Amino acid sequence: MEQGSTHATRVTIERLGHRGDGIAAGPVYVPDALPGEVVEGAVQSGVIAAPRIVTPSTDRVAAPCRHAKACGGCQLQHASDDFVAGWKVDVIRRALSAQGLETELRPIATSPRQSRRRAAFSARRTKKGALAGFHRKASDVVVAVPDCILVTPALAAALPLVEALAVLGASRKGELSVLVTDCASGLDVAVSGGKPLDTALRADLAALAQDHGLSRLTWDDETLAFKPAFQSFDGIDVVPPPGAFLQATEAGEQTLRAGVNAALEGCTHLVDLFAGCGTFALPLAKRARVHAVEGEAAMVRALDQGWRQAQGLRHVTHEARDLFRNPLLPDELKRFDGVVIDPPRAGAEAQIAEIASARVPKIAHVSCNPVTFARDCATLVAAGYRLDWVMPVDQFRWSTHVEVVSALSLQD
Repeated sequence: MEQGSTHATRVTIERLGHRGDGIAAGPVYVPDALPGEVVEGAVQSGVIAAPRIVTPSTDRVAAPCRHAKACGGCQLQHASDDFVAGWKVDVIRRALSAQGLETELRPIATSPRQSRRRAAFSARRTKKGALAGFHRKASDVVVAVPDCILVTPALAAALPLVEALAVLGASRKGELSVLVTDCASGLDVAVSGGKPLDTALRADLAALAQDHGLSRLTWDDETLAFKPAFQSFDGIDVVPPPGAFLQATEAGEQTLRAGVNAALEGCTHLVDLFAGCGTFALPLAKRARVHAVEGEAAMVRALDQGWRQAQGLRHVTHEARDLFRNPLLPDELKRFDGVVIDPPRAGAEAQIAEIASARVPKIAHVSCNPVTFARDCATLVAAGYRLDWVMPVDQFRWSTHVEVVSALSLQD
């Protein structure tokens, strides 16, 4: 087959790639295609950009969102829920198998529709006002998504606010990025890419924040309007700094937290590595002493304030520390009987090596990248740990992204 061919070519999809594209022999990449489907179209540079489905898969469904064809926010709305769940579990299974690991894979927990509590909207000024939404697939064109079924209703209703922010503060040529988080006290909004602040813009933005009842409005690094933008971690109120890491859905957070609790059952002195604002550390302090370690000082301060204002928690100590450059060493780790670790996508190779050397009895490992997760687990297994179980967690419904929570225990 000629990769630059423009005549119609018929191919059979063999598997899905990591971006959700169907892949046929060649390889030929086919967006929005599913394994087993026969598709036809012109091949350009190894891609059939506009495929015609000749033989559809029994797993093909009508996309539940009317924006699915244009919006780049979701990649897998054309596939059944059962297919997506099975595919994501297989992604984890293959990553473990590549490292020679086998374990119990628990049923996947998928967050419901309209549950994403944070969204990064894009907005541009237009001749008539502004346009806000998500990017078109493989494009920087903004697509309006007035009834997105992925985000919470409060976020879906925030598009007029995002457009108003663009009218006030976007340049005619630039794009505004607006991170909106759903809080109990109102929307928490962090804007980047806008005009420099001056007296008039500050006043206009403050008035807009008041009109829309915002919990907080941050313009680049300056907070213009603020009342406590609380997030509740198992009933413990914390005010994260603007744009701080937050689990994508409340349901997903609860599932991860339950998994962490199960993995560390019986532990009384815990260390939480990459602790963020205390998603796991603070609830764990209901039953154990906790030392929380996080690289971002602002998140550590938020965690500490949340602990000090809560009732009934055991002692929580903390430190701001770059765990990539300066991981906790075995002599620091040996006083703990359990570890929580939830690193970024790159994993935590250096820190995992120190945990393995310290031989901490129990580990709750949370990860957003099955490949680096499996790599790090292989290091621990080689050092004498058993990978007891892994639970897939899908907070990013209809996307190619999947997370895990798992339990490891040191073997005598």
